[in-house]
Amino acid sequence: MAKPDETIKEYLKGIVLNLPECPGCYQYLDDTGTIIYVGKAKNLKRRVSSYFNKDNHNLKTKILVSKIRDIKYIIVNTEEDALLLENNLIKQWNPRYNILLKDGKTYPSIVVTNEPFPRIFMTRKIDKKYGTYFGPYSHVPTLYALLDLIKNLYPLRRCHEIITLESIAKGKHKECLEYHIKNCDAPCTGKVSQEDYLKFVDEAKEILKGNTRNIQQSMLQEMRRLSEELEFEKAEHIKRKYTLLENYRSKSEVVSNTLHNIDVFNIEDDEKVAYINYLHISNGCINQAFTFEYAKRSGVETTEDILLEGIVEMRSRYHGDSKEVIVPFPVEHYNDKICFTVPQKGDKRTLLDLSRTNVLQYKKDRLSQSDKLNPEQKNTRLLKELQDLLKLDKLPIQIECFDNSNISGTDAVAACVVFQNAKPSKNEYRKYNIKTVEGPDDYASMKEVVRRRYTRLISEEKRLPDLIIADGGKGQMEIIREVIQDELHIDIPIAGLAKDGKHRTNELLYGFPAQTVMIKQESPLFKLLTRIQDEVHRFAITFHRDKRSKSQIKSELDGIKGIGKATKEKLLKEFKSVKRIKEASLEQLTDLVGAAKAKIINNGLNEENTNL
Repeated sequence: MAKPDETIKEYLKGIVLNLPECPGCYQYLDDTGTIIYVGKAKNLKRRVSSYFNKDNHNLKTKILVSKIRDIKYIIVNTEEDALLLENNLIKQWNPRYNILLKDGKTYPSIVVTNEPFPRIFMTRKIDKKYGTYFGPYSHVPTLYALLDLIKNLYPLRRCHEIITLESIAKGKHKECLEYHIKNCDAPCTGKVSQEDYLKFVDEAKEILKGNTRNIQQSMLQEMRRLSEELEFEKAEHIKRKYTLLENYRSKSEVVSNTLHNIDVFNIEDDEKVAYINYLHISNGCINQAFTFEYAKRSGVETTEDILLEGIVEMRSRYHGDSKEVIVPFPVEHYNDKICFTVPQKGDKRTLLDLSRTNVLQYKKDRLSQSDKLNPEQKNTRLLKELQDLLKLDKLPIQIECFDNSNISGTDAVAACVVFQNAKPSKNEYRKYNIKTVEGPDDYASMKEVVRRRYTRLISEEKRLPDLIIADGGKGQMEIIREVIQDELHIDIPIAGLAKDGKHRTNELLYGFPAQTVMIKQESPLFKLLTRIQDEVHRFAITFHRDKRSKSQIKSELDGIKGIGKATKEKLLKEFKSVKRIKEASLEQLTDLVGAAKAKIINNGLNEENTNL
């Protein structure tokens, strides 16, 4: 039952003051009695108090605290028990503000069934009552390789018969083709005991866990014993299995023969999702690898919290019993029997780097898949990345970029391109003829264009951009700043895109004084910025060429009296350029426009040449 607002704080304070200082799990409930958050603590009182005593919480944590109406807790003996209990409670109640491990149902697993004579096969359905599950496997060929190995090593049944000791005793079954081709020992007819059959299953489980060393050692001992007893045929059979196991092991990535039974974890996260990679090392080989995805539910969990959740979950799924766990940063120990290592160099550091490579690749693949399904989401993500990079107050939804174009100061023009949501908005593009500048002065031209652009937007009360980009370096940025801030007194962030000696986009500049912003040139964001710069350059150059072409035509044809628009178009259509018209003979011109006009054109162009 919800309590009146004026008593909530006192009620919660009373609970917190009486919390025990021991390990346990706490649960926050909202006004409907629903569990909205589950957490673990080495010291319940200290941990829960921190939610109500700190003022520097992020927004999500503040929202969580504002919704708490009741607190429940469970005391346990150790911190490890608290972590395991927390994991179970999160799965049971799925609290709104907890991180959530995605169950990976789209990936297949391997199940060892709970039957008197178990079967081993691939499945996508998870039911813990049905059997023991290994996986899921994101790399399906690895799964098939394991199943093929087990199939070749052990004569386990593959049928769907319900076999019990009673049904065997009553003779309800008979051998099938698998028995006759020596793929199965026919446990259904008692040709192999349950004890021997389960021994095969136990060894197969060890292989699925990645523990092959003990099996190989026992195989070697068995081969030696059989050889001493002169049972060479049986020894050869064991040797064949040993070779199969060794071949499978050799296909795994060998790291170091000195490393055995080690778990490696690495994490990469962003605002909404965290990715955790898990590697298991046995006999110097990576024989298990998977990357899990976590959906964040609140800002309460730190990266360390999420990594610990992942370690517990993955070791549980993969039945991990490694005594050493390699992690990228120190974590709070939840089990004194496990050694957490943060390696700085050597083979273990190589493993940690390999795990990071895997988790980064998985993140990249997931983002790529998401971008294909939702291009708008990709654009928003790029703009958010740019916002964070430049520390902008808001998302740069509208970006405008300027460029000048002229040849020795003649036919000087400028252009402005507009990108909305990281896409060109061509209806908003603008061309400018330079009116007040004489000669090749790019700075003065830029100042004129920026002044005209934003004076008009302000007078028409139209939307101003969220970011202005100058196609140039520090000088162009300063010119834009003088107009935007000093003259017009408006606050718009200004960046610059500089090019290298080969006229390729080279660096992003920001701030006053301008500083280089570190950004990878192969990144999608850098490619977007390059595209903006290339687009404004293309637009400006095209406009300049059009103007120069019209200027040339106007100066040499339009200046001839007696030659109208129709005649000019007729001449250009036939001869393609003014140069060719000049080179044409009087007879050619006469054939096209008549003798009178041909004479006027010939005299007019010759006069132009004389004046030149």
